[in-house]
Amino acid sequence: MARILCIANQKGGVGKTTTAINLAAGLAMAEMRTLLVDLDPQCNATTGIGLKPTARHPLVSDQPLGDSILETKIENLFLVPGSRSFEDVERLAGGEKSTSAVLTNHLESGMNQFDYVLIDCPPSVGAITQTALAASTEVLMPIQAEYFAMEGLTQMIKVIRDVMRRPPGKLEFGGIVLTMYDPTLELTHEVEQEVREFFGDIVFDTVVPRDHWVSEAPSFGQSVITHAPRSRGARAHMELCMEVLDRD
Repeated sequence: MARILCIANQKGGVGKTTTAINLAAGLAMAEMRTLLVDLDPQCNATTGIGLKPTARHPLVSDQPLGDSILETKIENLFLVPGSRSFEDVERLAGGEKSTSAVLTNHLESGMNQFDYVLIDCPPSVGAITQTALAASTEVLMPIQAEYFAMEGLTQMIKVIRDVMRRPPGKLEFGGIVLTMYDPTLELTHEVEQEVREFFGDIVFDTVVPRDHWVSEAPSFGQSVITHAPRSRGARAHMELCMEVLDRD
């Protein structure tokens, strides 16, 4: 059975999609068959690995999900592309039971061919994110190492706990990763201390630094691991990948 990781945070700009892309790339390079699912209407996970959004989102169609899975330039890494279709975004975000059932069925079926499935969610706690959480085995939350890191987390944690209580109750808290980490700033260390004291062992040891290579890589349609393999950002994401593997 695949480990299905939902990459989620209701706050935008915290490195959510960057984490999804680079963790997926790292797992694939560790010879794990990995599927990246783009559920964010911005489709940055799709374009960030050099592919194009689809006209209609595969997860709201009646076609088998396998028909829409694309190969990427990285061996062992596959993609369910996102869509900017206004109609599909409305259907996904609407929360109708029929749409949620189709989405959940797609996410829960046909995953046995993969070791890992990573779902990049939109920055919200809406219907798309809640459905993705319900279909996942773990939630991984990136938190920006800045002043507002803890802002809004109470609502996100509440949603996660609500999903955990629903049958079959398979969702677990996979971990929190600190992103955009600048060790030269005192504030960064204060935020890290606060997050680690509050959340304890679920916070990953690895922190992802601010690194221009990380920001630049998506414009080339690549992960930072393939774009700048010797960079600090690439090394940090590979270390995060090893931590995720160790938690299996």
